[in-house]
Amino acid sequence: MPDHAPKICLVSLGCAKNLVDSELMLGILKEAGAELVVKEEEADVLIVNTCGFIGDAKEESIDAILALAEYKKTARCRRLIVTGCLSQRYKDDLAKSLPEVDCFIGTGEFHRIAEAIKEDFRERVLVGLPTFIHDYTTPRVISTPGYSAYVKVAEGCSNHCSYCSIPSIRGEFRSRSEESVVKEAEQLAAQGIKEINLIAQDTTSFGRDRDASLESLLKRLVKVRGLEWIRLLYLYPGRISDGLISIMKNEEKVLSYIDLPLQHISPPVLKAMNRQYTRAAVERLIEKLRGELDDVTLRTSLIVGFPGETAKDFEELLSFVEAVRFDRLGVFMYSREEGTPAYSMKGQVARKTKAGRHEALMAAQREISLESNRGLIGKPVKVLVEGMSEYGLKGRASSQAPDVDGAVYVKGAEARPGEIIEAIVTDVGDYDLFAEKS
Repeated sequence: MPDHAPKICLVSLGCAKNLVDSELMLGILKEAGAELVVKEEEADVLIVNTCGFIGDAKEESIDAILALAEYKKTARCRRLIVTGCLSQRYKDDLAKSLPEVDCFIGTGEFHRIAEAIKEDFRERVLVGLPTFIHDYTTPRVISTPGYSAYVKVAEGCSNHCSYCSIPSIRGEFRSRSEESVVKEAEQLAAQGIKEINLIAQDTTSFGRDRDASLESLLKRLVKVRGLEWIRLLYLYPGRISDGLISIMKNEEKVLSYIDLPLQHISPPVLKAMNRQYTRAAVERLIEKLRGELDDVTLRTSLIVGFPGETAKDFEELLSFVEAVRFDRLGVFMYSREEGTPAYSMKGQVARKTKAGRHEALMAAQREISLESNRGLIGKPVKVLVEGMSEYGLKGRASSQAPDVDGAVYVKGAEARPGEIIEAIVTDVGDYDLFAEKS
């Protein structure tokens, strides 16, 4: 390693929860004196924080590792480090098959990244039982725009859905302390952050392993000066309390945005998935949410092609989507994952069938989304400005989460990124809105 401060480039893959881990690693490295760079060819040390959740993500991670390994031959890179979910899940296989990687770090050891970048660091595999959880004192470099950030309130998951490898990758569910989350939010607000998006594998379980709750946390977060939008992501369907609904109803900062990952609705499939709720309970919850919360935005994610999913099961899912009319919806084809109960289940569905079901659901949702958006024409929306586009200002409405939802394009307005303005919707697309400054 050169005498000067090592130059580090980190590539982050996967979900927002992984992104927070990447930002924490960057913070730890910066505090240790490293220089952070964005161009791979300029780095002495290359780090890729991987996703290992489903097949496509694993393939993307392997491709990224191999691409970065080339810089050890063609550029100044002297050390390649692979962190995150893929390392945690496949440490032995990776260590054998990727000799070009100098160190593999699991999901519970990334706080040791400053040690691992050193050329004389000899431990090649740092993967143990994930127990670490960061604190507000852990250094962090925000990589999202300067007005919005993710706040991870818990780690791991104890739901043990039959298709999911997260408990083995991330460990059992464990919350941060309420005090730690509040202090981090205060620090972010002091840096100019206006929107925080609370994330975890199961955000509604926050505090259940401590003397705290999501409701008590929100009551403190709304008092943080400078924060204007607080969004909740990944709310388990069976754990949305009346108290949480009341806070959304009465606290302007807490957005009426419900991200409700249902995965399916057919009783046999839900049972096989080990999802602890029924269609009737979900329908009652949705009716309550729409009755209590004005202009509530409902988002869900679904899995098609789960083992044993029959044509009848899928038709029930499709009819449910058409009846409920979610504002936002994501669909995933089931990925058969080693080490999960679903891997050895009978009735594995052919990829062609899964793809057809995926397209049918998305086609139905496009029509629903377009019709829903048309109902917004002439109505005011609050827009968090993100920058300029060929159509004018580009931003997100309070009903649009970062990275997964559409955008709003505002004509005839001037505002800086991070400002929240009001606009009138004049036209719509399947997912995007077009507006003019009110």
